[in-house]
Amino acid sequence: MGDGKPTFLSQRTALILFMAIATGIGIGILTFASETSCPKAVLAGICAAAACTMGLNTLIE
Repeated sequence: MGDGKPTFLSQRTALILFMAIATGIGIGILTFASETSCPKAVLAGICAAAACTMGLNTLIE
């Protein structure tokens, strides 16, 4: 690991994106279970992932 190549993503960025994607998938599944509408579930998941990304960006330093 000492080859000097820069990392693609920092650990902080990877953590934020992983948690945002996991939250988006969870919200999408829960929305689909309650509404049984695929477009509503996808939109809810995308909105939740975006909101989670912005929130975690300010929370995790």
